[in-house]
Amino acid sequence: MAIKIKNDKSWIGIPPWILIGAVAVLLPIFTFMTIENINRQKEKSIQLLLEKGAALIRSFEAGTRFGMMGMHRRDFQLQRLLTETAQQPDIVYLLVADINGIIRAHNNLEQVGKQVESQADLAEIVNAKHIFWHQVTRPDGVRVFEVFRKFSPSRPPKGMRHGAKKMGRRFQPPPDRRKISPAPENDSKSIIFVGLDMAPILEAQKADIRHGIIMGVILLLVGFAGFTLLFLLQSYRTTRASLTRIKAFSDNVVENMPIGLIALDNQRRIASFNNTAESVLQLSHRRVMGEEAEKILPPELCTELNCPQIQTEVIEKEIDCTVGDGKIVPLEIGVSVLEDEDKTSLGYVILFKDLTEMRSLRREIERSRRLASVGRLAAGVAHEIRNPLSSIKGFATYFKERYQDVPRDQQTANIMIQEVDRLNRVVNQLLEFARPVKIKLQPTNLNDLIDDSIKLIENQAAEKKIAVKTSYSARAPKIMVDPDRLNQVLLNVYLNAIEAMADGGQLIVAISSNAEADGIDIKIADTGCGIGPEDLSKIFDPYYTTKSSGTGLGLAIAHNIIEAVGGQILVESHPGQGTIFRIIIPNPDKL
Repeated sequence: MAIKIKNDKSWIGIPPWILIGAVAVLLPIFTFMTIENINRQKEKSIQLLLEKGAALIRSFEAGTRFGMMGMHRRDFQLQRLLTETAQQPDIVYLLVADINGIIRAHNNLEQVGKQVESQADLAEIVNAKHIFWHQVTRPDGVRVFEVFRKFSPSRPPKGMRHGAKKMGRRFQPPPDRRKISPAPENDSKSIIFVGLDMAPILEAQKADIRHGIIMGVILLLVGFAGFTLLFLLQSYRTTRASLTRIKAFSDNVVENMPIGLIALDNQRRIASFNNTAESVLQLSHRRVMGEEAEKILPPELCTELNCPQIQTEVIEKEIDCTVGDGKIVPLEIGVSVLEDEDKTSLGYVILFKDLTEMRSLRREIERSRRLASVGRLAAGVAHEIRNPLSSIKGFATYFKERYQDVPRDQQTANIMIQEVDRLNRVVNQLLEFARPVKIKLQPTNLNDLIDDSIKLIENQAAEKKIAVKTSYSARAPKIMVDPDRLNQVLLNVYLNAIEAMADGGQLIVAISSNAEADGIDIKIADTGCGIGPEDLSKIFDPYYTTKSSGTGLGLAIAHNIIEAVGGQILVESHPGQGTIFRIIIPNPDKL
């Protein structure tokens, strides 16, 4: 706002001593008010930083309700949630330490397990209910406003905790996360520290000082009336700026929470809908704001709003929710009533987290556990039956030669020899599956490798009237792979595709670059009978097969080979629509 000075000619006739006296009176007042204003700005800045730190701590503690579900993965999820939260602007560091000062979680993983650099009395902090703060200067000269208090994460109800512990027993963090310090049994003995960058505040204080000097000059010109107006204007500007910063920070925290948030008013109209909710539910913010929840949100979420228990407690459970495109998404939700200090209902709040990745990790861990057990069993069984098989084959060969004049005995001996050979092949597959995969990398022209592998199954394909087509990149990629192992994988996939096309069809093999994995993508598609959803998730499990013959080890071995080179083998299929296998080889050394 600009200040307009009225042009009054009566000022011309004022004696100089009055002007001098006015300056003499206003100057000390200006000096006093300037000092007071600077101190007030410092207090407001400290209060603002303290409120920011407290808001961040409360938000982080609320987030642990959905991020720390199992005893074994709690600190992994704590570290993950802490890292995501620490990405907020003006946050220098965010850490959780135990009562001994050992850092449990830090936005910088290198600091985990070290001693926290704080002069505060940690025992006093964990026994206090209020928040603490102080200003520190780091070795690099950065001024940091540190806010800290006892870490008190919200916990799910007793029933949910019992279920979470069961799930947590099967969960192990990835190897790169296992250096995170194990959580103490009692989280109440932990302390959370938030370090906020003071540089913007200090710069704002300098700007306020310069602004105060300019205002002082104006005060000397306009007199007491101008001084009063300026003081009121300055107070208004400071208050508005503080409120704007607080609101912006709060809105930013809500919008960037790693969990979905939906707030409803008393008429169940949507009042708040953050970015995570948009992504998970596939609904735009513009479309849902102000709409009734029952008309726009998935029915699985709205059902919980009608639960009688919502008036007395927080409802927490896992549900399968149908999103916009018909996809079923597993969610962990929490629904509660919003109330003011007078217990007057203000509306409802729904918090939820997508469990898709978590369930996928859980299935992968369970599969790896089963494969390890099967591998150990297979190795033992293979070695135990190999020697007896050799003896049986020897006796069968002996009887075949001895009873050459008896056709029936000859046929029986041949069947015995064939069955022993078949069992030996099964034993060899068992041993191959049980042994660690050995990879011998060498420069290989991938197009030539594909051509050679197709020649091996051309006759089988022709017998079943199957047309084989190839599609290669313009330039033949020469990459570092194990050609024998990769050829073994390709043949397993080819043979499965041929068996799925009993009445003829088309087999397509295509090579392309994979930008996401920075590697090569080999796609093998057939027009066969397809695979049902009940079988699709099990095709890489050992001994699982839908064929009348076969060991069920071919695709399991192929899966192990591709994993040994850090790649992926994926499958897409629908009954009656064929099957597509994708073999992704990442980060090849192109020659």
